[in-house]
Amino acid sequence: MNEVFKALADPTRREILRELRSGERTAGELAELFPLTKSTLSGHFAVLKAADLVQTEKRGTTVIYRLNTTVFQDVLSSLLGLFGEPEHQRSDTP
Repeated sequence: MNEVFKALADPTRREILRELRSGERTAGELAELFPLTKSTLSGHFAVLKAADLVQTEKRGTTVIYRLNTTVFQDVLSSLLGLFGEPEHQRSDTP
């Protein structure tokens, strides 16, 4: 969970995730969107991969990035657990 918060703390990494919402992208396509050096962008990809927020697939010489929505679901579930009403205090009747 700490890796996820570290990844989400950076605005560039959040923008990369926003771009991936519309579908998978190659590393080159993502690089065209950000005025960063390849090494800086690779560092951002590494942090996102370490947090398991993105998945990669190598197709020939091309690396494809896509969102790992399972991790987002886990994070949301954990956050709701932190800030939601404790189960023992919930009432089933309105």
